[in-house]
Amino acid sequence: MIDVEHTSEAREHVQQAYENVLRVILGKDRVVQLLFAAMLADGHVLIEDVPGVGKTTLVRAIAQSFGCTFKRIQFTPDLLPTDVTGVSVYDQESGRFLFRPGPIMANIVLADEINRTSPKTQAALLEAMEERAVTVDGERHPLPDPFLVMATQNPIEYEGTFPLPEAQLDRFLIKVHLGYLSREEEIRLLREWQDRVSPEALQPVATAQHLRSARSEVQQVYVEESLQRAIVAFVQSTRELSVVALGASPRASLGWMRLAQASAYLAGRSYVTPEDLQPLAVPILAHRLVLTPQARMDGVKAESLVEELVAKWPSAMRRGAR
Repeated sequence: MIDVEHTSEAREHVQQAYENVLRVILGKDRVVQLLFAAMLADGHVLIEDVPGVGKTTLVRAIAQSFGCTFKRIQFTPDLLPTDVTGVSVYDQESGRFLFRPGPIMANIVLADEINRTSPKTQAALLEAMEERAVTVDGERHPLPDPFLVMATQNPIEYEGTFPLPEAQLDRFLIKVHLGYLSREEEIRLLREWQDRVSPEALQPVATAQHLRSARSEVQQVYVEESLQRAIVAFVQSTRELSVVALGASPRASLGWMRLAQASAYLAGRSYVTPEDLQPLAVPILAHRLVLTPQARMDGVKAESLVEELVAKWPSAMRRGAR
């Protein structure tokens, strides 16, 4: 993953954390790389998949490997915004209200089944994701740094759920799917079950400071202008599709560049190439596209639309370079 030659201390520790997570998560190297890139790009992650594929285990393993504070919030229809952000309580001894922090006050927050809670509670999470702070009774409380939300949702259960609004989906840097293990990987899981390593048993091999330092180094990764133009041309092309009611926003262009910088950094390079950009197109763009009602009725998938655009990537590169 990372070329250790000429590597920095922060990058070495990120590499160790990556290898640590793979001790727990089998057969999902590419997804783990995407999540690490999102962390280095300072972005939030939405994990959509069926139950039992290891979503919670993956997030716990990442938090444990970095020695970061970790909180899990189980989203339910009756969850209140203050159950997430915290609440002000009256202290009789001091005669004033004191802020009692909610579970959002952590470095890594697992928002489990985020689409099961009400829009009002989703909005409270949205403010935290965007502003890196929460407001309780008119008082602003900054969140810790680093701060990362990894949210999960189940794609096969719709009864009693509240679909995430487009504004909130746009706040997630990427959306990923873990998927099932292959036959051989699942057999290996059964064979090694007794000797498995749980996330809680992992020893921290990096710190929040290492993550902050690595993020600073990621920002120095060079992106030439022709690639910046190609990113913008590609993103703008999503707004021109007849089956798309709302294309990807400028936030997607910026997020794509940041994620490509992180991917190049993880590959041990100080510059971005087209090969860094192309595999990120679906995770960064598909969840941001709002299809027309007719397209949804016809079974059109946003992922397929982005893949079709990626297949035309050389022409997109030429258009962007002009």
